[in-house]
Amino acid sequence: MNKEASSDHPIHALIRQRWSPYGFDERSVSKQDIECLMEAARWAASSYNEQPWSYIVATRDDGEQFDRVLSCLVDANQAWAKAAPVLILCCTRLKFSRNDKPNAAATHDLGLAAGNICLEATARGLSVHQMIGIHPDKAREVFEIPTDVQPLTAMAIGYAADPDSLPEDLKQRDLAPRQRKPLSEFVFSGKWGTPAN
Repeated sequence: MNKEASSDHPIHALIRQRWSPYGFDERSVSKQDIECLMEAARWAASSYNEQPWSYIVATRDDGEQFDRVLSCLVDANQAWAKAAPVLILCCTRLKFSRNDKPNAAATHDLGLAAGNICLEATARGLSVHQMIGIHPDKAREVFEIPTDVQPLTAMAIGYAADPDSLPEDLKQRDLAPRQRKPLSEFVFSGKWGTPAN
């Protein structure tokens, strides 16, 4: 399904093509593709090159591991994410490894790595749907995540499903037009709220 963004200014095709479906096809994602997505994350920029991100990856082919990750999602996300062939818990270390001081950029850097994953996935014909709706404490317990590491988000990854194959509520979400705020609402100059010229 093509949901290419209608941008107001020229941007790279991968950015225009990236979107987050709720429906996923049954087709598996290859081990090589998963490794390449993780390699893309590896090369994201980070404060002091800390690379604070960590991922717990599960494929539907490994049912037990997949179910463990799925159980860490809130119910509303479990309802649709269970169809994705890949689920990933995304975590970030909150302190610098070099001096154990708080890393204020840790969540920002996890986001940069997620951006790399999304673009690499798009280039490979894959889709990524990111979720903040997880149970961090359950994830910490299930996967024995250290206390200085924050389970923060999750990703469902796979091939977008034909919307006609989805339940009506998900079908309407996936068919809905993509919308974004105009630049004037978030790009300022001079003072807060004054649109940049």
